[in-house]
Amino acid sequence: MSDATTRPNAAAAGRFTFPGTSISVNRMGYGAMQLAGPHVFGEPRDPEEARAVLQEARRLGIDHIDTSDFYGPHVTNRLIREALHPYDADLAIVTKVGAYRDETGGWILQRDADFLRRSFEDNLRNLGLDRMAVVNLRMGAPEDDVAAPMEAMRRMQEEGLLEHIGISTVDERQLAIAREIAPIVCVQNHYNLVHRTDDAMIDALAADGIAYVPYFPLGGFTPLQTDRLTAVAASISETSQAVALAWLLQRSPNILVIPGTSRRAHLHANVAAASLQLSAEQVRQLDGLLDAG
Repeated sequence: MSDATTRPNAAAAGRFTFPGTSISVNRMGYGAMQLAGPHVFGEPRDPEEARAVLQEARRLGIDHIDTSDFYGPHVTNRLIREALHPYDADLAIVTKVGAYRDETGGWILQRDADFLRRSFEDNLRNLGLDRMAVVNLRMGAPEDDVAAPMEAMRRMQEEGLLEHIGISTVDERQLAIAREIAPIVCVQNHYNLVHRTDDAMIDALAADGIAYVPYFPLGGFTPLQTDRLTAVAASISETSQAVALAWLLQRSPNILVIPGTSRRAHLHANVAAASLQLSAEQVRQLDGLLDAG
């Protein structure tokens, strides 16, 4: 395990440049979702610690922060602005649109053009920005129409509200349709050691130089827990979380990880994974989790 006196460094995992852009980021990033209150709804229990996490992430070399104005709602973007504004030129803040939270905290998908524009305006206002560098369109199910919201995204891109478009929670068919409408610089889908539906997609995107950003890299609301993962981690005196993140970073050079946390100690543990090199045998054992499923 990383020595407590040694500060982990997000840069250790290498860098990635989004295709067709000048945006280069360390492959170890940070997801802001957990900065909001319980169930990603309402204010955090410790707002001061939440802001400190963001500031510490920057000190550790993280220059890619994933967020959305429907986290809270409005909470994580406000915290990012309070902690980091005015933003350093090298900081890439990536948000997503296509959903909102109702008064009980429910997750409601909506992607009509007027709603997407209002969502853009909310993100810009709460983050204190004039335009967004990268915005992900959040889809929901394979049967959902991706063409109409993508056309709305392209129009806003042409107006200069955003520079580049990403897409989230899509299958291969939806991704192909989206790419016919506008260039896609990143795909954000559910993927981790034991949820590997997108293996073929990751390889195809890597061939095209497009980023793949797995959400729930550590299992999300149900953290990864397997005997084999625990055994591999114990054999090298590392945490299971660090090993799971290191596996993702070694899985493909186009994978960018964005683990989230609301505590600085946990942030350090996550970032330490950027320096962890798994052996071929350890990777083989972890790859086998899918078959052991």
